[in-house]
Amino acid sequence: MTETPRPVQALIVVDVQKEGVTGPGAVPAADVLLDRTAGLLARARRAGAVVVHLQNDGGPGSGDEPFTPGWALHLPVASRPGESVIRKTRDDGFAGTSLGAVLAEAGVEALAVCGVMSEMCVQATARTALELGYRVVLPHDAHATHDVPAAPGISEAVPAAVVSRVAAWAISADADVTTPASAVRFTAPPGE
Repeated sequence: MTETPRPVQALIVVDVQKEGVTGPGAVPAADVLLDRTAGLLARARRAGAVVVHLQNDGGPGSGDEPFTPGWALHLPVASRPGESVIRKTRDDGFAGTSLGAVLAEAGVEALAVCGVMSEMCVQATARTALELGYRVVLPHDAHATHDVPAAPGISEAVPAAVVSRVAAWAISADADVTTPASAVRFTAPPGE
């Protein structure tokens, strides 16, 4: 029997921007990722948990260049206390941003991370959260990436699902990476 995970007080939604979840640049099974993320958002909001949408500011000409269609967040941000958007320029959502201060001010001790790309921004943000002492849940079915193309003479293509699993496995000694999104529970942090 699988143990129900303890509730978390925050949800970090990493780079769920149009460029990564719609059109030709979308991750495989983007519709599934969006459904799982929407479920996490709904439950976090109902519980009064902190919700932070990270939004990547890509470089000139990139699909997530600021103020281009691909840069826009795909899921709506609720206008409520405890929900915010934090823009970033690096993989790690904590690097050079107010994310750490937002979580500390609310008294968050445990958080869930979801979004794109598993092996880049999602993993980097989860890893720093662990280093800062947060308990981290990385729902196995709520982060995604692209296939790694074949490299002749080096390797065959690596399917996106395998890349995501390896990215999570790399932090699995310290984070909960086996819980499905549907089992993540939320509660309001003590500072809210």
